[in-house]
Amino acid sequence: MPIRVLLCDDHQVLRDSLAYLCNEEPDMEVVATCSRGSELMSCVTEIPIDVILLDINLPDGNGIEFAEELKNLQERPKLIVLTMYNYDEYLFRAIRAGADGYLLKDAPVSEVLAAIRAVHAGQSALPANLTQRLIQSVRGDLPTRERLSPRETEVLQLLVNGCSNKDIAGQLYISETTVKLHISNIFRKLQVRSRSQAILVAIREGLVPHLLDYHE
Repeated sequence: MPIRVLLCDDHQVLRDSLAYLCNEEPDMEVVATCSRGSELMSCVTEIPIDVILLDINLPDGNGIEFAEELKNLQERPKLIVLTMYNYDEYLFRAIRAGADGYLLKDAPVSEVLAAIRAVHAGQSALPANLTQRLIQSVRGDLPTRERLSPRETEVLQLLVNGCSNKDIAGQLYISETTVKLHISNIFRKLQVRSRSQAILVAIREGLVPHLLDYHE
């Protein structure tokens, strides 16, 4: 019997491409595709599925949260998180949520197909660099990003909201020179080089309390 695969991703082109490639393999069959986590949860209760490929950013929620819901199933399909996010936080959360594999979307097709076969056989599927980072984290020697101060978090929040340096200075009752100093510190701590990069990291990693809606 072929490996029964479900693809959950909000990008139709990616879903269709992966479905075509999987169906070309003699030992695989894509039995369902969906774009939302709610559809995923319905499918797993109605259709026999062996392996799920799950995106993190979905229109109706976070893929990792849906992965945690899957853990409650009596017979959970094997799960591979397939994402563009090369962040330790997402990797570790996915593993804690029960993921059997974690792949980046720029991975070669051969690697994705190999991962499906590996998790179906009861193995894990992590690229070598992610495996090393996971080991380092367990050992406690993975470098950690320096925390933002409360004031830096306020400045980052206003950057996310689209405020200029002058706007930030006015809202926080500080000088523009001080704003520039805070932004410089934010760039250094987040390891980014521009406002747009800082905003993207803030949104992806939930660094400020109120974020703009963002989907991959």
